[in-house]
Amino acid sequence: MSEPIVIAAIYEGSRDLKDRSKKLTFQTDEISPGIAASLQMCVQNFVYVAIKAEEFTKAEVDSINNLKTEFEDMAKTHSQRLRSVLFRLWQQDSAGYVDFNLFYQFKMEGFISHLKSKLF
Repeated sequence: MSEPIVIAAIYEGSRDLKDRSKKLTFQTDEISPGIAASLQMCVQNFVYVAIKAEEFTKAEVDSINNLKTEFEDMAKTHSQRLRSVLFRLWQQDSAGYVDFNLFYQFKMEGFISHLKSKLF
C-alpha cells in the first residue's frame, strides 16, 4: 500500500490485552469499496495509526505518506513472539495450569533443559 488510508472515525475506546498491548476500537461512517479493500489488505499487518481531532491537511497527509520505516525494527522480538505463541498454546490446552505464568515458566524450563542437554 503506497497511499495512506485517511478516514474519519469515532474512537470508541480501548481494551488492555494480556500481553500488555492495547486493542483500539474505531467506528466509521459508510466507506467506499476501495477503502474497504485497502483496509482488508492491512489485516494482520503492522501498520501505523495517526489520530487527530480535526481533519488532516494535505501537507500532513503528504508528510505521513513520506514516512519510511523498517517494519522489522518495530515487530515483536523473538522472546515476545515465543511468549505470545505459548499463551495461545495455553489457551488451547492449559495442561492443567490455571495461571498462564506458571505454564510459561514450566514450558521455558523445559526448553532450557532441552537446550542444555545438547551442550558438551
